[in-house]
Amino acid sequence: MRTGVYPGTFDPVTLGHMDIMRRATHLVDRLVIGVTTNPSKSPMFTVEERLAMVEREMAAITDGGGAEIRVVSFDSLLMDFAERERASMIIRGLRAVADFEYEFQMAGMNQQLNDDIETVFLMADVSLQPIASKLVKEIARFGGRIDKFVPPAVAEDVRRHLNGGSR
Repeated sequence: MRTGVYPGTFDPVTLGHMDIMRRATHLVDRLVIGVTTNPSKSPMFTVEERLAMVEREMAAITDGGGAEIRVVSFDSLLMDFAERERASMIIRGLRAVADFEYEFQMAGMNQQLNDDIETVFLMADVSLQPIASKLVKEIARFGGRIDKFVPPAVAEDVRRHLNGGSR
């Protein structure tokens, strides 16, 4: 069974993330979406909220490519997480050259930790390449519309969060 992990903070999950997830289901038998924390980022949503958000949006993907899909949280080295999940590959999305430089370095470090797990890069759909969670949050904080960048329910989650509401 080919297992791939797609790690990220998903704060919030964007249409770009969803595109990579949907396409990754065609490459593996089992896709584990790992929702994690990143000490260098200030999340808008808790890990639990992000897990629920990703689970809800993945349930809406009807073309799952036949892959089993799991959404789990992790707070460890990516390679430790991938090993625990018995993954043979790590799925990473690329938007631009700047992403590639960072991801290339990360893939090299991960290969040094475990060269049995491959890193597979998927280019984001051209129409989705400019989308970044950080920018989505910034646009929303200043009252801009984010409907072009995130699924409708996620846009509502962001609006509700910014208005001080809870789930």
